[in-house]
Amino acid sequence: MKIYTKTGDKGKTSLFDGSRVNKSSNRIKSYGLVDEVNSQIGILISLINNNPEVIDLKKILLILQRQLFVLGSDLANPSNHVSQYPRITSKEISFLENQIDELDKNLEPLKSFILPGGSLHSSQCHVIRTVIRRAEISMADLYSKSEISEHSFIYINRLSDLFFMFARTFNKRLGQDDIIWKN
Repeated sequence: MKIYTKTGDKGKTSLFDGSRVNKSSNRIKSYGLVDEVNSQIGILISLINNNPEVIDLKKILLILQRQLFVLGSDLANPSNHVSQYPRITSKEISFLENQIDELDKNLEPLKSFILPGGSLHSSQCHVIRTVIRRAEISMADLYSKSEISEHSFIYINRLSDLFFMFARTFNKRLGQDDIIWKN
């Protein structure tokens, strides 16, 4: 199988239902940003390597990478009637919320805003969080027009919250203080 098809050479691409859209559409931007998030998570996993202080977080990140493939599939499928492709459901949202709650149990309550930084791992989480926010902005237009599922939109919102919690968790476990914002 060839890696190139030449079908996108004129600035359009195909969705799962066979329709063709401009590569500059919000739908394509959205799943491109989801792909970028997944790649950034790959960097974070590489940073973890086998560090015993944070190795347990690697398992969660690998699950998130699989879920992001499902989200990309969901975004590439404009039809709610094509069920052969996976979709984000309330199950994936609950997974994110449970992870947030578990991480939060081991952190001091926030008393002020924090700046991105501390450990390299935490900094990478903040990069991931900001890419997720760009994806959410791109998806917001699709959601407002009922072109993507509510579950997909809620999922991306929760995912950025989770990476904020990851950032704080990496700092704590790696002995770095969060950087407190002071005006």
